[in-house]
Amino acid sequence: MELSVDGLRVFAGTGGRPLAPDRPPVVLLHGAGMDHTVWVLQARFLAHHGFSVLAVDLPGHGRSAGAPLASIEAMADWAGRAIAAAGVEKAALVGHSLGAAVALTAAARQPDRVERIALLGASLAMPVHPDLLASADAGTMLAPALMTFWGLGRSAQIGGHPTPGLWLTGAARRLIEKGVGPALATDLRACADWKGGPEAAATVRCPTLVFAGAEDRMTPAAKAGEMAAAIAGAGLVTIPGSGHMMMLEAPDATVDALHGFLSGKG
Repeated sequence: MELSVDGLRVFAGTGGRPLAPDRPPVVLLHGAGMDHTVWVLQARFLAHHGFSVLAVDLPGHGRSAGAPLASIEAMADWAGRAIAAAGVEKAALVGHSLGAAVALTAAARQPDRVERIALLGASLAMPVHPDLLASADAGTMLAPALMTFWGLGRSAQIGGHPTPGLWLTGAARRLIEKGVGPALATDLRACADWKGGPEAAATVRCPTLVFAGAEDRMTPAAKAGEMAAAIAGAGLVTIPGSGHMMMLEAPDATVDALHGFLSGKG
């Protein structure tokens, strides 16, 4: 579906079902340089198991218009406006990597808009390797190559995919390559510049679940544990064998934990 936020077109995947007032809303926030398609399996499952889903493309990403936003705080405030534009009073936010920083910050800055948050591949700080920043700024394909190599766990690196006949490493790389240019460069710079994680974590009071990939080299499991410990009452779930891209690497384990949490069962 399409929304209008700040006078610009925003695309949001709904998992194949329209929004409905009798199903609690969930907003899915993608990571750096990506788009709503990273959530395709989780969006469809949640939409067909009791939730209204909005898997949004951030401005300047995927099918959304406008320029990429330059800070985590700007993205968090935009997320609140997107929730309002969808005609929703309050929603759960589920964010991956950059999207996790956005969800955490939105919950701290706009608690009246956020019901609960799930943070995947998350950390209180998100430093970015200088070579990755330089490649993203230059618009070269080294950036998606580095992100794929660092982001996927060992089993994914040798060609595995939960769906028979598909290549996980190649699929992840193609997804990131679509964002090469201003979207990826701006997102990575926003991650590197983000300093508000500890303060936001200390402020958040809504139910929170932090997801860690046991083999994540971009936001290691220990860092996810530190984030969970910094948020009052937060839970922590570790996905065995998964790296940073747990929605793609371990879709069943990820959606099972998400569904339980969003349903108030975990």
